[in-house]
Amino acid sequence: MASFKYCSECNNMLYPREDKTNRKLLFACRNCHFEEDADNNCVYRHEIVHAPSEQTMVLTDLSADPTLPRTTTACPRCGYQEAVFFQSAARRADTKMTLFYVCCNRACGHRWVD
Repeated sequence: MASFKYCSECNNMLYPREDKTNRKLLFACRNCHFEEDADNNCVYRHEIVHAPSEQTMVLTDLSADPTLPRTTTACPRCGYQEAVFFQSAARRADTKMTLFYVCCNRACGHRWVD
């Protein structure tokens, strides 16, 4: 089972580091350079990848944001003639640039991609 290790000198978290000369795994502190040998050579890595559409759903009231650019594109749901737009925040090589639109009609607030 995975567990966190902490520095015995400064109590910060220890991170896995490879000792290439001795070919072994160490846990090292990034603050005080404390190191200890790893008792298990298995390192777990957990990455959470959010889809850009999921990230936009977290933000509320985008139509009132004065920093976002505006366009006269009609909303496909209500026909309102103003929308804000922004680029996808994803910076992965396998994703294309996507423009997200949000209707400025407060009663609608529809989101769509172009």
